[in-house]
Amino acid sequence: MPRQTRTPNDPALYDDLAGEWWRPRGVFAVLHWLAAARGALVPAGRPGAVLVDLGCGAGLLAPHVDGYVHVGVDLSRESLALAAGHGVLAVRGDVAAVPLPDACADVVVAGEILEHVPDLAAVVAEACRLLKPGGLLVVDTLAATALCRFLAIGVAERIPRIATRGVHDPALLVDRRELVRECAEHGVELTLRGVMPHLGDAARWLARRRESVRMVPVGTTAVLFQAWGVKGARPGAGPGG
Repeated sequence: MPRQTRTPNDPALYDDLAGEWWRPRGVFAVLHWLAAARGALVPAGRPGAVLVDLGCGAGLLAPHVDGYVHVGVDLSRESLALAAGHGVLAVRGDVAAVPLPDACADVVVAGEILEHVPDLAAVVAEACRLLKPGGLLVVDTLAATALCRFLAIGVAERIPRIATRGVHDPALLVDRRELVRECAEHGVELTLRGVMPHLGDAARWLARRRESVRMVPVGTTAVLFQAWGVKGARPGAGPGG
């Protein structure tokens, strides 16, 4: 793997590392674990249901969702080509200006993308615009806290196969209150919960005695967290509505 010399959060990183996307022990291994946890929040679809996957990368969510036309939006041509090979309808576009019509999606997923965007409000507005009334928004991202900066950037980016050096810009980590407020302004009341890798699974994975790692709930949203909400629903509604 080439030594990274770019500024933090350079999107070209994903084209350079495209060959790593579907390697379970490659540099994007943690994204496989997160995709499985994200998919667990998405109910089974029905004929004609549409799921829009913002920042879809190479389509890692695809094995974990059923019953949807899975539309993936990303800027990386290399990643989208891989996503298309896994059944994703690939759309090249900016997640802050998605080239899709209003209210086209039953589910919108924004997995590990919000901590990479310079305009959180614009991306939230787009995600909510795409949702049909009663549609489900599912998010996972990194919190704008000192603890998260230390663990997710200061530590994780220095551990091989856990996070790629320079993949995050600490200035773009997500303010949880801002995220909740922006979603509420567009009719989506979020529920948040913290998650982390199961430590026993992670130890066995590192020892090559396990192929994947479960993400498990934790009592704080100060590092990595999931969020979900239904457009137009009461606060606290579950992922299934």
